[in-house]
Amino acid sequence: MLHHAYSYRLPFLFMLLLLIGSRGQAQSSANKTNVAAAAKQFLQTLDANGRQQASFDWTDAERFNWNFVPMARKGLPLKAMNEQQRKAALELLKTCTSAEGYRKATSIMAMETVLKALENRGPDDHYRDPINYYFSIFGEPGLQKPWGWRVEGHHVSLNFTAVNNSLVAGTPAFFGSNPGIVPSGPEKGKQILKQETELAFELLHAFDKTQLEQVMIATDAPREIITGNKRKAMLLDPPGLPYSKMNSSQQQLLKHLVAVYVDNYTKLMADLLLKEINAAGWDKMSFAWAGANAWGGGHYYRIQNPAILIEYDNTQNNGNHVHTVLRDLQHDFGEDLLQKHYQTAHNGK
Repeated sequence: MLHHAYSYRLPFLFMLLLLIGSRGQAQSSANKTNVAAAAKQFLQTLDANGRQQASFDWTDAERFNWNFVPMARKGLPLKAMNEQQRKAALELLKTCTSAEGYRKATSIMAMETVLKALENRGPDDHYRDPINYYFSIFGEPGLQKPWGWRVEGHHVSLNFTAVNNSLVAGTPAFFGSNPGIVPSGPEKGKQILKQETELAFELLHAFDKTQLEQVMIATDAPREIITGNKRKAMLLDPPGLPYSKMNSSQQQLLKHLVAVYVDNYTKLMADLLLKEINAAGWDKMSFAWAGANAWGGGHYYRIQNPAILIEYDNTQNNGNHVHTVLRDLQHDFGEDLLQKHYQTAHNGK
């Protein structure tokens, strides 16, 4: 039954994702920052109806209406685009992500085909669909005013804000994977969010008994990331073990784990996030864990300091269904940065 499900004719985009994802991803910093040009190019490929569906006012409340579950969404879905439009949409995604971030996003989209087979859904059932991902543009891409864009669907929600043709914010950023590790079929063993998992377990197992008493905040892991799809995230209690109470090798592991999340972005955007993290202080960073200490049981961790909050949850489907989120506690949706931009513009500086 499972192999029969995998024999369904793959949607065109699934093949397109594999083709584009296999190409060399090295791009210059200049190309990476030209997000407005990529957004304009995408919009230019659309007819009037497509543009209307994909475009929103900058002040539209929809900009903050983000989510990561299967649901009806606003925006223009890949399934409503032709080949040229889909390619332009994916090129826009490339301008805002690193090669690894792009791989994760497109692999998660493609995982819908695997999930469809695992759930034994028929060929006419499109609840799981790798082209059911929506692209939305908020405001007018360009140099004069702030604008933003979003790509969103099951297990992907990436929200970007730009000012003066440069990205200033790329959060909330959600990546998930169901299954976390593919249990059977042609892609058996595939694990999209592998580093997020394995580095965290390595760090957990590096702590001694005294440290674990502070790291472990609950016997059972929460059913979902605690911040959910809230517009604004806040630091969570209890904080866990402070960075200052870790030895040097543990501190390096924690920094490596944080880098896995930050490095989903272009280097310029990643550097902005790291600057925020360093300014807030690694001495104020903490690591917390709840649930099982090995794969196969529900587990959860979070990393936080005044600049960022990272949550990872793997409790559903017998501990084989991963949710991760990165929140910029100061600049989600670019809000604080935009306030400064407006103040500077108003003062004529």
